[in-house]
Amino acid sequence: MRDENGARSFSVQSSVIDLLQAGLTDTPLAHLLDNIPELVFVKDIAGYYTYMNVAARKGFGCGSECVKGRKLTIFDVAPHDFAHSVDEIDRRIMSTGVGSFNTEECLPGPDGQIQWFSCTRIPIHNAKCEVIGIAGIMRDITATKRQETLRRSHAALLEMIVQGDPLPIILDAVVNTVESLLDNLCGSIMLLDEKQAVLRNGAAPSLPENYLSLVDGVKIGPNVGSCGTTAWRREAVYVCDTFQDVLWKDYVEIVMRHGLRSCWSTPIMGNGGVLLGTFALYSGTVRLPSALEQEIIEMATNIAGIAIDRRRAEERVHFMAHHDPLTGLSNRNLFWTQFCRALHEAKRENRLVAITYIDLDNFKQINDMHGHAAGDEVLRNVAERIMGCIRASDIAVRLGGDEFAIIFSNVVHDEPGILRRLEAIRERAAEPIVLENTSVTVTCSSGTAFYPQDGDTPESLLAKADAAMYEAKKTGRNRVRIFQQEYGSGI
Repeated sequence: MRDENGARSFSVQSSVIDLLQAGLTDTPLAHLLDNIPELVFVKDIAGYYTYMNVAARKGFGCGSECVKGRKLTIFDVAPHDFAHSVDEIDRRIMSTGVGSFNTEECLPGPDGQIQWFSCTRIPIHNAKCEVIGIAGIMRDITATKRQETLRRSHAALLEMIVQGDPLPIILDAVVNTVESLLDNLCGSIMLLDEKQAVLRNGAAPSLPENYLSLVDGVKIGPNVGSCGTTAWRREAVYVCDTFQDVLWKDYVEIVMRHGLRSCWSTPIMGNGGVLLGTFALYSGTVRLPSALEQEIIEMATNIAGIAIDRRRAEERVHFMAHHDPLTGLSNRNLFWTQFCRALHEAKRENRLVAITYIDLDNFKQINDMHGHAAGDEVLRNVAERIMGCIRASDIAVRLGGDEFAIIFSNVVHDEPGILRRLEAIRERAAEPIVLENTSVTVTCSSGTAFYPQDGDTPESLLAKADAAMYEAKKTGRNRVRIFQQEYGSGI
C-alpha cells in the first residue's frame, strides 16, 4: 500500500512518463516539465540523453548541453560509482523491457551533500514494440530520508539512555551520530562544573587532542569563545568566523592552529531550566548553520540534556541512599562498605587503619532547650568541623543521632598524627556555634581502635572504639581515648 503522498507522486510520475513514452516532447510539454520539481529525462537505446527538463539539468549540473546537440551519458553527468549502477539498471530495462519503479538512489549534489531520489524508469517502444530508449523521472526524497534517519538516530540514542548505558558512551554516541548525519563538521559536548563555574570536556571524538586539552576547564564568561559565552548567556551563540569574532580574541591562535573557522554552540538545559553544559559544532569554513544543521543541533542538545539529567538523578538517588541527608556525610549503610574496603586494602598493603567513634556530650540538653531545629544546626556544624580536620583519604560518617565515626584509611605508622587530628576535632567541636538568636557550645568524646593490633574485622574494631569512647565519657567527657585492654593512661 502507498500513502496519500506516495500515491500522488506515483500518479504524477506515471502521467509524465506516459507523455514522454508517447513522444509528446514538443514545446508545450517541455514548458510543463520545466516547471515541475521532479527530474525528468529521456535516453536513447545507446544511453545518450535526448531530453532533460530544467530540474534534471540543474540536478546533474550539465546546463543545456543535452538539448543543444551534445551527446551526454550518465557517465558525463554523475560520479562514476553512481553512473555505473544506473547504467546497469538502464541496460537491464532495455534488454528485458521491464521498468523499474520507485527505487531509491543517492547522488552527491553540487554542494557535496548527498541527495536521495525515488526513481522510476520505463522502456520506450516504437510502433513495432521494440525498445528504443528509456523515460525516467526522479523525485527528491532527501528531506524525507533525513527525517527518517533522524528519527531512527533519535530512537537509538533514547534506547541507550533507557538501557542505562554509561553517560560518556551516550555522549560519544550523540556526537558520532551528529557527525554521521552532517558533512565536514566536528561535534563537542562540554559539561558544566557548577562549583568552579568551568566547562569540562564531555565528548569530542573528532576534535584534536591538543585543542581539547587547552579548552578543558575553561571559565564561563561573556567573551569566552562560543561555548563559554553560551554557558554565560544561556542561549545559542553562532560564530561564523572565529578568526575575526571578538568572542574568540583570546583563543584565536588556538583555532587558527587547528583550522576551526566557525563554531556554533547551544546550551544544554535540564529540568527546571538548569544549565548542564553546551553542545557545539565546528566547521573549517566561514559560515552559519543551515536549517537542517540547526534541527540536528536541537536534537543533539535535547538528547544530551535527557542523558545528563538522568545521570544526575541516578547520582542523587545513589547519594541519598548512602549519605546522611542532614550532614551529607556517609551513612551507616555506606560506612560498612567503606570500612571493609579500607581493611582489605590495609591487609594487602601492610598498613594501619584507625577507626574513631565520636559521641557528642549532653546533646539531648540542646534539643530540649533550643529545639530540634537548633540541634540539627549543631549536627551540621560539627560535621563540617570534622571534615575540616581530616584528610581527603579519611572518611567521616554519621552513624545516627549524635554519633559519628571516622575511618583513617591511609595510616602508615602514624598514631601520633591520628591523635593530633582527633585533638583538633575535639577543640574545633567545642567552639561556640551561632544559632538564630543565641549560641551554644557542645563537646564530644571519642574512642579509637587500630587495625591490626585491636582486631581484624569491622565489627570487632568498632566495638573496641565504642568501648574507648565510653571510657572517655566515664572520665569526664570532652576526652580523646585510644583503646587499651585495661584503659590505661590514654590521653
